[in-house]
Amino acid sequence: MESERPNESDQASPRFPHIPWWVWWLILLALVAWNILLFQPSGSPETNIPYSMFVDQVRAGNVSAVHISGDKITGDFIEPVLLPQPTSTPEATPQATEAPTPSSQTTPAATSNATPTSAPYYSQFDTTFPEAVGDSDLMPLLQSAGVTVQVSAPSTPWLPILLTNGLPLLLLLGMVIWMGRRAVQGQGGIFSFGRSQPRLHQGRHTDVTFEDVAGADEAKAELQEVVDFLRYPAKYHDIGARIPRGVLLVGAPGTGKTLMARAVAGEADAPFFNISASEFVEMFVGVGASRVRDLFEQAKTAAPAIVFIDELDAVGRRRGAGLGTVNDEREQTLNQLLVEMDGFDERHEVIILAATNRPDVLDPALLRPGRFDRQVTVALPDRQGREGILRLHVRQLRIAPNVDLPLLARTTTGFSGADLANLCNEAALNAARNSHPQVTMEDFEEAVDKVLLGGVRPLLLQDHERRVVAYHEAGHALVAWLTPEADPVHKVTIIPHGQALGVTEQVPGEDHYNYSRTYLLARMAVMLGGRSAEEIALGEITTGAENDLVEATRLARRMVTRWGMSDLGQMAFQADEEHPFLGYELAQGRDYSEATAARIDEAIQELLEERHQAVRQLLTAVRGKLDDLVEALLAEETIDKDELSQILGPRPEKDEVTEEVHDVEKA
Repeated sequence: MESERPNESDQASPRFPHIPWWVWWLILLALVAWNILLFQPSGSPETNIPYSMFVDQVRAGNVSAVHISGDKITGDFIEPVLLPQPTSTPEATPQATEAPTPSSQTTPAATSNATPTSAPYYSQFDTTFPEAVGDSDLMPLLQSAGVTVQVSAPSTPWLPILLTNGLPLLLLLGMVIWMGRRAVQGQGGIFSFGRSQPRLHQGRHTDVTFEDVAGADEAKAELQEVVDFLRYPAKYHDIGARIPRGVLLVGAPGTGKTLMARAVAGEADAPFFNISASEFVEMFVGVGASRVRDLFEQAKTAAPAIVFIDELDAVGRRRGAGLGTVNDEREQTLNQLLVEMDGFDERHEVIILAATNRPDVLDPALLRPGRFDRQVTVALPDRQGREGILRLHVRQLRIAPNVDLPLLARTTTGFSGADLANLCNEAALNAARNSHPQVTMEDFEEAVDKVLLGGVRPLLLQDHERRVVAYHEAGHALVAWLTPEADPVHKVTIIPHGQALGVTEQVPGEDHYNYSRTYLLARMAVMLGGRSAEEIALGEITTGAENDLVEATRLARRMVTRWGMSDLGQMAFQADEEHPFLGYELAQGRDYSEATAARIDEAIQELLEERHQAVRQLLTAVRGKLDDLVEALLAEETIDKDELSQILGPRPEKDEVTEEVHDVEKA
């Protein structure tokens, strides 16, 4: 395995060179030097003098040339002028600093008592022309004194021009350059609004391979053919075979569809474009279709390549279904996707992988051959697959020797890969919370209870309420214990977990893929055991059986309408829950009459009532065992299967239960 892997942004877009630190120091030094040169005094001293003094110096013939620009007058003295510095005494007046007459200033000997530091000589001057009052005698005076006069228009300072005109232009130019760089880097911006932004994985960028995926051997075998085609396309082209253009991964949430796609990226030495279908849809109509076109252009340029679209149902929903509204943007995006998938050249080596957990809502045109030719089902893992997934996730944990992974695999029937990953993490968190040096089997058992039953909820119940809960859970457990076709009871507790006041946990010994009518009737009987126990022992019913009644009714409806397990015969009827779109059933109509709907309701009621009476007879026959189990639950709160065996005896066979019920009926 490579020690370093490039970043995704490095693969998706070029990077701009990094400016070294010494360059910034060089720029700082240049700015300091520029400021020093700018503010350094000029070689010839220059001073600002009053306008009256300027006129006196012109009359005295000590001015050689002047430059007039607006109200500013600058010029040169013929002889340097000594200007005394103002005194620091408060009594000093402005007249004390008035320049002497030219006859007394032009010779340095006359001012031998002055020092250069207190009164410097100036050969250049500047003054301000009094525009408010004017001076019409100035130009004749300058001409008579032989002064060279130069006149120019006043110049505007460059700094205000730069701040008012140049700075906004520089800011606008900088913003355009910045947005252009973001567009090139694939991070958005106005230039990339209609472009697709997939995450590109080049070659073995991801460290996930098929070895890191367990519990989905059939899906891996089908996807291995896709990897082989991308590695050796000539082998298939030479024989005339056409590889499927699209492969749709279908499965329940958490079964590892996205992980399977990442494994394909790790196995195939080809560019892998990863994007979610929701990234196509925007507020503006046409943007999604533009992004689809751009995505396929990128894939064709990088062929052989793989494009993975996660949550395909975000844009691939059935057109024309539902009631009322139509999403034009989503439908245009779907139309463009259909066109692009159907417009592939036969020799284009681009494969589309997509994942969804709602294949029933996808548009039929998307699933036809030529687009998504194959549907790979990523099902829930079996017992062997769950054990393999657990072994993958415990590699990073420090587990104790008593951890039995095969036992955990048997007790986690129905868990998906995400559930098993969460289970291992919960066990590690529980071990750290309790300061265990290793993750023990007890930590895993507590994690299983937390995942299945919910967290323990501290709730103080009155004695009467605790007894009601105890009889309810004892009814579930006793019916399951005495019904051989039901799943074995693993644990019974009256400690509140999650939203439930008590829980009866059943763990199937093996995975079931086909259910018999006997098993379903036994399962329904266990659901009705809690309510029946309340009726027999307490003579009252409570709201605690709400979930049991909902699940039992749902199971009975499916037995009648889908599986033909009632007196209605071998007929299957569409149920309302089969239509995921609002109003679709109203548009299509129902395929049976109102009289048949009434017969369906009667059959469901008869099935539930028959199971209810059977459970009442069973619990009446073993009333003593029911009371013993309730007293044990009130004392210990939680009873496992070993303690159940001590209280109720060994689990009887089917004939023994039937004989016991018949004895009660005779009595």
